[in-house]
Amino acid sequence: MNKTSAIEWLKKAWHNLSGAKVLYDVNHYTDITAVELHYAVEKILKSFLAYENKKIPKTHDLFEIYELVSHKIDLEDECSLLDQISKYHIEESYPAFDRIMPSKDEMKDVLEFTNKLMDKVCNILNIDKDNLK
Repeated sequence: MNKTSAIEWLKKAWHNLSGAKVLYDVNHYTDITAVELHYAVEKILKSFLAYENKKIPKTHDLFEIYELVSHKIDLEDECSLLDQISKYHIEESYPAFDRIMPSKDEMKDVLEFTNKLMDKVCNILNIDKDNLK
């Protein structure tokens, strides 16, 4: 087990998550908040792979990553949300004509999910969330 590596992934995830929270609180553009939340979820899930010293795939597809770590955490009820958040990486990162940005309510839901995911993963890996800040 490699707790040190998992902590590093979770620290970077915390940076994205806390940044998304700041952006949300100041009512910044939701497309930017969405991308930060995507990266937070991606890094949180990849922390399991780091913990197990497994190869970390170069993918941003959250469902694909989840399949690699589903033996550690059950997110079956949130698979549609993982798919939605995965789309933020492409749809919100690059310009698109007449794109409708995610709603503030959607960002609130994803922010709450990501916070809970962080807490859950820290609990599973026995990592103090305060040490990530």
